Amino acid sequence: MTSSVTMISRLELIRRVSLFSMLTTSQASLVADAVVKRRFKKGEAIVEQGKKSSALTILLTGRARVVCSNVRGREVILAILRPGDYVGEMSLIDQEPHSATVLAEVQTDVLVLGHKEFAECLPDSGSMAYAVLIGLVHRLRQADRKIESLALMDVYGRVAGALLEFAGVNTRAQEGSAVIRGKVSRQDLAKMVGASREMVSRVMKDLEDRGFIEMQEDGSLLLKDHLRTLV
Repeated sequence: MTSSVTMISRLELIRRVSLFSMLTTSQASLVADAVVKRRFKKGEAIVEQGKKSSALTILLTGRARVVCSNVRGREVILAILRPGDYVGEMSLIDQEPHSATVLAEVQTDVLVLGHKEFAECLPDSGSMAYAVLIGLVHRLRQADRKIESLALMDVYGRVAGALLEFAGVNTRAQEGSAVIRGKVSRQDLAKMVGASREMVSRVMKDLEDRGFIEMQEDGSLLLKDHLRTLV
């Protein structure tokens, strides 16, 4: 259900949210005039992994969990959100799908701010500050994928994901073989995937024997398309 709240209570609510504490008076008024209040039932999805966001959602009451899952249905909890926390900002900034699902753990009231009004509170798109913001969102997405990988994948999946990352491949968007130019350090791979150097060496040897990867004469490493099936 969706309902609007009075202007006075909107402004009061906005001022209580730390995210909006630095807004100018005009920006705060714009936000207060634009937000609507919404209630989510226990277990209801506030945002869904793989879908894009059209709004910023700020928790007023209740509690929500941030979860991500793999194709096998395994799930990991990334965070617990409480009043004052917000979701959807990364998708609004970089226009990419959500990296996780947010589920209400109990009945949860939120404020919803539309994309247009949210954008008006951001730095100008041509500014250095905006470029830094995009970069930070990119790093956060990479961190989320690392956490997801460590929690949900076995060593084979983590090594495959790290190799694709070395090659600059977005495993969720690209297809076809890829190539890593230059030597791949087993020690660096081990540090990336949270395993021993010996384990990584064994996995790399097995991947080569099974045709997932192929060492080239010039020293580069060919990553076959079906390597993605391990990620």
